[in-house]
Amino acid sequence: MSTTTSTVSRRPGAGSGPPGGRSQSRLARVRRARAINRDLARAYPDATCELTFSTPLELLVATVLSAQCTDARVNAVTPALFARYPDAAAYAGADRAELEELIRPTGFFRAKADHLIGIGAAVLDRFGGEVPSTLDELVSLPGVGRKTANVVLGDAFGVPGITVDTHLGRLARRWGLTGETDPVAVERDLCDLIEQPEWTHFSHRAILHGRRVCHSRRAACGVCLLASRCPSAGEAGPADPREAERLLRGDDEERGRLLALAGVGVGGAE
Repeated sequence: MSTTTSTVSRRPGAGSGPPGGRSQSRLARVRRARAINRDLARAYPDATCELTFSTPLELLVATVLSAQCTDARVNAVTPALFARYPDAAAYAGADRAELEELIRPTGFFRAKADHLIGIGAAVLDRFGGEVPSTLDELVSLPGVGRKTANVVLGDAFGVPGITVDTHLGRLARRWGLTGETDPVAVERDLCDLIEQPEWTHFSHRAILHGRRVCHSRRAACGVCLLASRCPSAGEAGPADPREAERLLRGDDEERGRLLALAGVGVGGAE
């Protein structure tokens, strides 16, 4: 089965510019997006998929389970799950009650069990037991949308793709890279701004930034290394470094690196 690049159709002038409706050129957005990506690469040099897997099927299953669930909780469930169901045939023939009990901690376990049994059957019947490696084929599987497909393509097959979850969608709007709310439209706009080889890396970095710094309710704007580039800095959260530092998440090493890159010392000292 051939491996193809993950793409989305584009339209001229996609995106509505920075927050507040201020118009800007595509060139300005390209420059901002790529500068942000370079800064994120310094902040999160080891950013990668936080789901634990060793095969494309394991990643596909873990990504399905991650819907409305933390990666940490999924990673706690999957060792026993992967041992019990090592291949597509095992999922296709799974006892529903047993499967549901194993994945219960991830939430929505009945619907997820339906998806996993359906995925196993489809992969077995239509793809010879091997997870397909193209976007169109992946999204034809039960319960698999573009977000899940792009995770699998990028991290299991090395095919660049932008994964628009709630974090990346929120950040892209705050950064003024899109005005869209539909994930497919956000993906299209970002693909137009970020270099294709960087799509997967950018997704991982931005998602981590959303988890560590740019939170949905109150972003840590005062200790964000992107504040000088972000049209929403000081609006999405407190600009005071001492107050913002309390919102910063991550281990001590990561927090220290983020503060240093923002030019802020521990305790908000500049």
